[in-house]
Amino acid sequence: MWPALVRILSTVALLGVLSFASLTNAADKRPNIVFFLVDEMGWQDTSLPFHTEATALNGKYQTPNMEKLAEQGTKFTQAYACAICSPTRISWMTGQNAARHRVTCWTLRKDASPSGKHPKLSEPAWNLNGLSPAPGIDKTVQATTLPMLLQDAGYHTIHVGKAHFGAAGTPGENPQNVGFDVNIAGHAAGGPGSYWGKKNFSAKWRNGSPIWDVPGLDKYHGQDIFLTEALTLEANQEIDKAVASEKPFFLYMAHYAVHAPWEKDDRYYEKYNEAGLPGIGQTLASMLEGMDKSLGDIQANLKRHGIEDNTIIIFMSDNGAPKNVPRNLPLRGHKITPYEGGTRVPMIVKWPGVTQPNSTSSGYVIIEDLFPTFLEMAGTSDRPSSDGISIVPQLRDPQLSHHDRPIYWHYPNTYDQPPYSSIRLGDWKLIYHHASQTSELFNLQDDLSEKHNLAQENTVKAKELAGKLGDYLRSVNAQMPIVKSTGHPVPWPDQAESVAAK
Repeated sequence: MWPALVRILSTVALLGVLSFASLTNAADKRPNIVFFLVDEMGWQDTSLPFHTEATALNGKYQTPNMEKLAEQGTKFTQAYACAICSPTRISWMTGQNAARHRVTCWTLRKDASPSGKHPKLSEPAWNLNGLSPAPGIDKTVQATTLPMLLQDAGYHTIHVGKAHFGAAGTPGENPQNVGFDVNIAGHAAGGPGSYWGKKNFSAKWRNGSPIWDVPGLDKYHGQDIFLTEALTLEANQEIDKAVASEKPFFLYMAHYAVHAPWEKDDRYYEKYNEAGLPGIGQTLASMLEGMDKSLGDIQANLKRHGIEDNTIIIFMSDNGAPKNVPRNLPLRGHKITPYEGGTRVPMIVKWPGVTQPNSTSSGYVIIEDLFPTFLEMAGTSDRPSSDGISIVPQLRDPQLSHHDRPIYWHYPNTYDQPPYSSIRLGDWKLIYHHASQTSELFNLQDDLSEKHNLAQENTVKAKELAGKLGDYLRSVNAQMPIVKSTGHPVPWPDQAESVAAK
C-alpha cells in the first residue's frame, strides 16, 4: 500500500512541478512590447508613404528603418492621435478620450494654463495639472494607467524620453508615480532645453527657463552627442537589464524629437543640402533621420538578444507637424487644428506571427485604442473598460475596418487655435467651431485635403453627425468654453442655431 501511495504522491508532485514549470514558461513567452512614440512627426515626414501613393515630401526624407518595419508588419494609413501632445499621452495611458479625461491642452506649470485670451470665449476649468495616480490632486484626471496594469501582470515597465503626463510639482510629472519601474529623462516638460549634449540638454545657453532642462542624463553633459542618440543608448541598456531579469518588458520609447527647439543633428544635416526643404526643413530632416536610426538601433539590440520574434513594436506620432515646418500636404492643417494635418499620424505595428509582412490597413484607429490593444497583447486578465477598442483583430486581418464606429476629438481651449469639437464616422467628418458655432462637413474619401465644405449642400448628414457629436459630448460630461457675453457655455453642436435651423 505505502509504496503505491508514495508513487501516487510522487506522480502528483511531479505533475505539480511540471504544471508550475509550464505556467512559468508560458509567462516567459508573453511578448515584450516596445511603444516607439515620436513627437510632432507629420504624416508625410518620412520616406515611407502613408498616402495611397508617394508624394514629393516622401522623396525628401530618408527613414530606412521605418520602411523596414513596414515591410515586416502592418502600415496604418488612417491612424489618429489628438492634435496636441499631453492629451494624446493621457489618452493612451488611460484609454479615455480627451473629452472625458479633460486634459485637453498641454501641461507644464502647476495650476497654470498656457492659453492666451480669446475675444469671445473663456476656457473651461480643464485638467491643466494632467494625470494623477491618486485622488486629491486638484485639476487632474485620476486613473489606473496602462503601465500600472502591466506591472500587476508581471511586466517590467520602462520609460525613456518625454513624459509630459503631469504638471511640475504634481505626482504625475514623475513616470515612476504612474506605473513605470524605470524613468530615464522624463519630467513635466514637453520639449527639451536643447538636443545637444555639449549644451547639457539645457535651455540655459539660449536664456531659457530651467524647467525645460532634460533630467537624468548628466553623464552625457559636455559631450558631442544628440539627445535622440543618448536616449537610445539608455533604452538599449534597459533592454539589456530586462532580458537578464527574464521578465517580459514594456518599453515606452518616447522621443523628444522632433519637437522644438529645432536643432540640427550634425550626423545627417549636410546630406540634406540639396533636398530643397524650406525654412527649418533641413534641420527637421536631420532630426527625423536620427530618430529613424534610433528605431533601427533598438531593433538591432532585440535581434542581438534573440528576442525580436517575441517583441511587438508599435510606431506612432503624438500629433501632426507644427505650422512652421514643411507641411503635411496633401493634408490640410497642422498641429492643434481639427484638420487631418493636425491629427492623422504615421503608424506601423510589427507583431511577429500575427501581423502580415508588408501589409496595409486602411481602417481608421485612434490613440485611445492602444489601451485595450496593449492589454490584449500582454494577455492581462484585468482589462478595464475604455473609450477605445482593441485593434488586435485588425492586426490579424488588415482588411478589417471599424468605419461604422464614430471617433471624436475635443479641444475647448484657446491656446494657438480657436476651440472645436469634431467627429468622424465612415468617410464623413464634421468639425464644430465653438467661436462661430458653425460646422464644416467633409467627405474624406473624395476630399482628403478638406477643401470642400459640404455642410450647406448635405444638411441631412451635417445634422446627423452634429447629433451624434452632441450626444457623445453630453455622455462624457465634456467641458465647453464659456461665451463671455452671456456667461453660458457654448451650445452643443446639435443645439447651435446654425444646425438647429437646418
